[in-house]
Amino acid sequence: MTYVVPSRPALRETTPAKNWNACVEAHYIPLKSLVQWGLRPTTAILLVAWLGCVGGSAAETNRWSLTNWPAERTVIMSNLQYVMGPLPGANRRCALDVQVIQESDEGAFFRRQIAYNTEPGSRVKAFLLVPKGKAKCPTVLALHQTHALGPKVVVGLGGSPNDEYGVDLAKRGYVVLAPPYPLLGDYQPDLKQLGYASGTMKAIWDNMRALDVLETLPIVRKGSFGAIGHSLGGHNALFTAAFDGRIKVVATSCAFDSFRDYMNGNIRGWTSERYMPRLLDHAIEKLPFDFHDVLAVIAPRPVFVSAPLGDTNFKWRSVDAVAREAWKVYRLHKLEENLQIVHPDCGHVFPPEIREQAYRLFDKVLR
Repeated sequence: MTYVVPSRPALRETTPAKNWNACVEAHYIPLKSLVQWGLRPTTAILLVAWLGCVGGSAAETNRWSLTNWPAERTVIMSNLQYVMGPLPGANRRCALDVQVIQESDEGAFFRRQIAYNTEPGSRVKAFLLVPKGKAKCPTVLALHQTHALGPKVVVGLGGSPNDEYGVDLAKRGYVVLAPPYPLLGDYQPDLKQLGYASGTMKAIWDNMRALDVLETLPIVRKGSFGAIGHSLGGHNALFTAAFDGRIKVVATSCAFDSFRDYMNGNIRGWTSERYMPRLLDHAIEKLPFDFHDVLAVIAPRPVFVSAPLGDTNFKWRSVDAVAREAWKVYRLHKLEENLQIVHPDCGHVFPPEIREQAYRLFDKVLR
């Protein structure tokens, strides 16, 4: 196994580096709502220029500073929604109406299949693992990979031992909720009727509502959760953490590389209805965001990334380059060690010894 040391040249920007001067910052608040509603950052900058605040002689400050980062982060969040569609508002937070469908005794924990509303017109079935004899447990959202059985694979019902991180964590004393991903298996929401531009944003919203479910449970420590996932589940965990600060730590396996490097720049695998169709609206060198942006907006929260040497979906060297760019934001907070990258010598799997490292990080952050 190899470990990454953040000492190599940085990844080139997805879009040109946006250097924010004091004048931009002074006028950012009135422009913020425009950015959040889909106005492209370049247009926002032109508006600032129109206000007479940016000139050729204006002194630029470093993008990577604690002063400038909040504005930069807001632009990245706008870019994410430009591709994924807007995050639903509070009016979509309907009553959860949680119901237990069935329960089984698994020795160290109970496994329950539950159902709840995520928004008007959308109800999901998920699995809840509750350890026995515990009070105020740490809690993790366990997100599944692309698999016809959906969340069953992470709770011991899919015959896939390397995906059973939900079971592993329940045995360690964690409450675990494993929700389904849209348009996989028997979970087939009508995204267009519900108003979504992407399955990615629907998944983010469903996961946020899963956290709401967890916060209703007396056994759960509220407001501080982990998220873990392999492959689809890994980038699903990252995207959710970007939008919900209640997730305090993330562990991913085989989850991403730079869009520019994915399948040598052929990103169609990312553009089906259940992912992000709007990515196809942009040339590969002009995508509104890439994964260094996603990691950066999660910072300085701890993130564990397993990028196997033999993964044929996501290139480990590209993961290193993505991390080197994101490390710039972790450095601002003097918490560079919070972004951990490991390279097990295996293929597209989440092996036991690497899962154990992720669990130890969860123990450190959530217990």
